[in-house]
Amino acid sequence: MIQRKPIGWSKLKSSRICMGNGITVKKLFQGLDVEIKGCKDLEVTGVCSHSKFVAPGNLFIAKKGTNFDATEFIPDATSAGATAILTDLYNPFLEGPAQVIHPHPDLIEAEIADRFFRYPSQELFLIGITGTNGKTTTSYLIHHLLTRKESPCGLMGTIETMIGQHRIPSELTTADIVTNQKFLREMRDQGAENGVMEVTSHALEQGRVAGLDFDMAIFTNFSQDHLDYHGTMENYLAAKAKLFTIINAPEKIAVLNADDAASLQAFGASRAKAVTFGIESPADYQAKGMHRDLEGTSFILAHQGKERRFKMPLIGDFNVLNALAAIAACHQRGLTFEQIQRRLATFPGVPGRLERIQNDRGVHLFVDFAHTPEALEKVLSLLTQVKEKKILTIFGCGGDRDPSKRPKMAAAVEKFSDHVILTSDNPRSEDPMEICLEAAKGIRETRKLLIEVDRKAAIAKGIELAKPGDVVLLAGRGHEPFQKIGGRLIPFDDREVAREICSHSP
Repeated sequence: MIQRKPIGWSKLKSSRICMGNGITVKKLFQGLDVEIKGCKDLEVTGVCSHSKFVAPGNLFIAKKGTNFDATEFIPDATSAGATAILTDLYNPFLEGPAQVIHPHPDLIEAEIADRFFRYPSQELFLIGITGTNGKTTTSYLIHHLLTRKESPCGLMGTIETMIGQHRIPSELTTADIVTNQKFLREMRDQGAENGVMEVTSHALEQGRVAGLDFDMAIFTNFSQDHLDYHGTMENYLAAKAKLFTIINAPEKIAVLNADDAASLQAFGASRAKAVTFGIESPADYQAKGMHRDLEGTSFILAHQGKERRFKMPLIGDFNVLNALAAIAACHQRGLTFEQIQRRLATFPGVPGRLERIQNDRGVHLFVDFAHTPEALEKVLSLLTQVKEKKILTIFGCGGDRDPSKRPKMAAAVEKFSDHVILTSDNPRSEDPMEICLEAAKGIRETRKLLIEVDRKAAIAKGIELAKPGDVVLLAGRGHEPFQKIGGRLIPFDDREVAREICSHSP
């Protein structure tokens, strides 16, 4: 058995410096179609795909992408102490590191990372979640349900990576190849038996989960998003379907949304065991008899002819679907329904997902990440069902993203809101006012609409207009701690801004 050496936590803070047990260059590349120039017995103590984070002893993977060429940074990696360079061309003038030559370094990156970290996904029960909406909530539910004191479930996703008691803010929903392997190894070394990760269509299309041995794949739902990247809905669905080609074996498990036809399309001809969940359509795990209020939701779960009532501190039918996906996954993993019932009732929620902001104004103030027409419609239709008085929604649309969503988002907001405040989200390189004006085309009753591009001022105005018993929804950014404006990251957290405004409001 391999003796594992825990990775120092200070080394984990960089998302691309990957430390572990050392291995010689020769052994790391054994059996691969590469040519090694230089000393083959040099020890590799880390794998890195970004020159900025190279440490002494690292292998630097100098791959080429659509918008970058890492071979330009080989001198920087060498100066930083790299032991070896994986590149496509030999440089006879480069002194120091061994040069490993392969025509396409990106094609063997996954195998190299997997080898270096000793195939961690093979030692974990790894669950991948894909879908347009619901990935984050479902992943947190599974993390909560599967975590035991002696064996914390690992999590990687939009908000953060959780390894034991440690939390690392995420840069991407699904990290790069090397970072994924590093985090999975550390999860295993800290006692995890289970890991759950969000898997985006971008990551699947770009091969960022290559080399990962998933045991289960979950499909939450499918709706318009990311067409700026994928071009068509068909391409978007095809990208998500790649997760089910990874689990194409009878011992693997697919958890599918019976209420969404795209779920079965994505599953395709996979040989994995398929189980379904749903509310409207017949399913292996089906919910009925929902009761909703501002404190949470209860529902009856029907499974194999038996019924059980579950309670959770989440509101909304879409969260019932998220809970069903998590229940199905954890039941298939081996938890009893009694265990799931107890743990689900104590779920602490998800940062920035219908997160309640406490205040003394008597206003029901929520922050939510909803940033697609479908997600906005779901969260607002839910609030409509449990509201006491009026709903005021503050939202914006992201810049440098699919512009066709903007009027659709506004139309979804207007449908359920008594007042609408359009503001900046993450405008990036675009003019915030132009984004707002594009979105405003989706508003029919302009008397409902106020445009205020300054997000803090918009939040303050919304809170000022709200009366006791009203619902105020700050939509679009959720947990995000920064606004992306003109190439800069500006500190801005909707939750903290709302708390500050409420603390100073009369």
